[in-house]
Amino acid sequence: MTEQLTRRGFTTRTLGALLTYTLLEDLANQDLFAAEVKPITRKWLTDVNDLARSVKNKKIKQVDWQKQVEALFDKVELADLLKMVDFDKLAKGAKFSESGARSLRFQFPKIEGLPTQYVFGRQIFALKKGRSVVPHGHDNMATAFLILDGKLRGRHYDRIEDREKEYVIRPTIDKTFTPGGHSSVSDYKDNVHWFQALSDRAFIFNIHVLDVTQGAKRTGRTYIDPNGEKLKGGLIRARKIAYKEAHDLYG
Repeated sequence: MTEQLTRRGFTTRTLGALLTYTLLEDLANQDLFAAEVKPITRKWLTDVNDLARSVKNKKIKQVDWQKQVEALFDKVELADLLKMVDFDKLAKGAKFSESGARSLRFQFPKIEGLPTQYVFGRQIFALKKGRSVVPHGHDNMATAFLILDGKLRGRHYDRIEDREKEYVIRPTIDKTFTPGGHSSVSDYKDNVHWFQALSDRAFIFNIHVLDVTQGAKRTGRTYIDPNGEKLKGGLIRARKIAYKEAHDLYG
């Protein structure tokens, strides 16, 4: 009996020591990580969060948010951002979808100088060659995109008219995006977008702010077919389609 208790005590002490060591190791690694994140990157993330709060609280117009968030994306230290989202681990473990994009969730580290709560949602889209973030528009949402890795063809359209079964849209952007490239969407500018991976793999950092339009009844996506009837003035009649058809056509 005494021997059994002694073994139990030894096991308990050993586990306690291991847990203490692991905790201390985690704290040390966190301190090392915190030291690696530059003050300019901490300020950048704080500025992005403050800007998101301003557009959500209707203190700035959505098109002004687009200008300012893209200016911030121009200044981001991409290498630091990749560290903060643990990109190497995410990319290594990514399982790419056979159709469309895979959404990867992550958390920013909890270190001094970074926000404790974020106004914006965030995710990373992972795509393999030929796959797409399928064409869709947004309602009551401001969102921005930053290319982390790979090459994509990115297209945007202005929503000129919203009809019961279709949008009337006008092409605004059609170009190749590479790491550091970015774009944005609001209810008022470049509202429809579509990204297709041109490289073997591609990753897009995304932030989104919900409930940005006064009196709006819903927040969400509307999938469309942008290859619709061509109208005068460069406009396109784009019918609204379901999620499955969007991925069947463009995923």
